[in-house]
Order: sequence, then C-alpha cells, then structure tokens
Amino acid sequence: MNLETVDKLLTTTRSVRRRLDLTRTVDPRLVAECLEIAVQAPTGSNSQGYHFVVVTDAAKRAALAELYRSAWADYRAATTGQPPVWNARDPRMARARLVRDSAAYLAENFHAVPMLIVACVDGRVEHAPAMMQASLYGSILPAVWSLMLALRARGVGSAWTTLHLVHEEQAAKILNIPAGVTQAALLPVAYFLGDDFAPARRMAAHERTYWDSWGECSGAV
Repeated sequence: MNLETVDKLLTTTRSVRRRLDLTRTVDPRLVAECLEIAVQAPTGSNSQGYHFVVVTDAAKRAALAELYRSAWADYRAATTGQPPVWNARDPRMARARLVRDSAAYLAENFHAVPMLIVACVDGRVEHAPAMMQASLYGSILPAVWSLMLALRARGVGSAWTTLHLVHEEQAAKILNIPAGVTQAALLPVAYFLGDDFAPARRMAAHERTYWDSWGECSGAV
C-alpha cells in the first residue's frame, strides 16, 4: 500500500464549499461506485442498516436548500451575538472568518449544487441510552466519511453538513423517508475546482491524547 497516497487522501479531504463546481453534473455511475466502497465501513453488529438518498431532482434540491438556508439563518442569529473585534494579525480569527464566509456561500448556493446525498440509518435513539445512540451513529458515520474519501479520490468534492436536521421531519417528507429512520448527514456533492487541497491547521494530537487516565500525557511518544 502506498502510504504517501493514503496519507495525502486522509489529510487533504476537506469539506468543500466555495470550490464546488456548480456547473457540472456529477456522473451517477461514479457515485454508485463510491457508495459500494462506503458500505465496506464498519457497522454495529454488522447490521448494515444504512441508507443513502441521492437527490438530483431540481425541485427536491431546491426544497432541501430552503430548509438548509432557514436553519443557517437561525444558527447565524443565535451565534453572532456581539460582533468580535477582528484582528487581522490573529490567524485564528482569519481562519474563523474564512470558515464563516464559506459556510454562508454554501447556504446561498445550496440549491445549485448538482447532487445532494442524505445518509440515513434504521432506528431512532434520541431518547435512548448513550450506548444505543453511539451504536446507531457509529453504524452510519464511518460510511459517510468513507464516501467522502472515495469521492475525493475521484475528483469530486463534498461537505459534511447537519444543519438541515433542524427541519428533519420536513426533509423526510420531501424525500419520503420513513418515520423510523434517522438522517445523519447531508452531503452537497459536486466536482471540485482546482486540486491544491492541503492538510488543515489542527491542534496537535498529543495535546488531546491521554494515556491510561484523563489528563495523563506521560505515555506519549
């Protein structure tokens, strides 16, 4: 296995927003191939309760986009508060502004994204014990990430979004998703522009890794 290629894929698969090509139709055969790869991901008790709703119909994409924009507007209103004092020399603030602006761009153009994929899993656990919640989401989220990786390897970008879940019931009606099924993520999917994705700036793993007990870092190598 070529570790350089694998590591590049894992470290440069980004949530693509501004660089989604809104002018090209995504090849459904390519997406079907990626979905076959995605379902090789781990799933609790080998239950294979995952489902993927691929949305290309313009009217349904527009309807989902309205739900997303509504949730985005509420989210922005709830998190804005007092505007921060932006310091152009602070790289954290600059990155935060870039993320905010790209998220706003996606919300504004959600209807124009040529394909949306809603990842679902059998069952409802919102009132269940933590173990059952973890098991349910652990049976679908690895497949979603595998899907994003497979798409990225083929020149297709995606972004992990969950804002539409504020209006999960309305989304279910649009897509005829049964009441007993949980929606876990909504991926806007399109070919991406350019190919200069780089690893993101992240806090070093060792700063958040503990050995044998919370807060114990002495075992780090």
